[in-house]
Amino acid sequence: MIRRIFPHPYLSALLVLIWMLLVNRFAWGSLVFALILSIAIPALTEPYWPDRARVRHPFKIMSYVLLVIYDIIVANVQVALIVLFKANRNLNPAWISVPLDLRSPEAITVLAGTITLTPGTVSADLSQDGHALLVHCLHAPDPESVILDIKSRYEDRLKEIFE
Repeated sequence: MIRRIFPHPYLSALLVLIWMLLVNRFAWGSLVFALILSIAIPALTEPYWPDRARVRHPFKIMSYVLLVIYDIIVANVQVALIVLFKANRNLNPAWISVPLDLRSPEAITVLAGTITLTPGTVSADLSQDGHALLVHCLHAPDPESVILDIKSRYEDRLKEIFE
């Protein structure tokens, strides 16, 4: 019964949270509307989700989010220093193919989004077979270390969460 009303409970909870943050004040009407959205949107999009995302360790999501926020702050400072002081001198931009151990489409999507959210890097393409992600780095003097960093900081944690 609950699964019929909330086919994607994490999405429903996220929709309520985001709606209440967008409203920026607590009102019962806003909460009721958020609950209606949290039931309607997943129910309407259910046919387009052939497989459910499998979240194995939901409590590790918060530590992953905190890590990403920290990395975004650090990368903002690094990119600002590059832009202000390097001014295209000694800049080593690179296209890097990151081999993936992840197989879950949701986990790969989160990884690609994380890379794109981090200033100085952009996820550009996923290989046809889904085994490699093409990433552009603003400054990558050692592409191998970038691959190891992505795999150890993000991919390993996403494997724990999703697989």
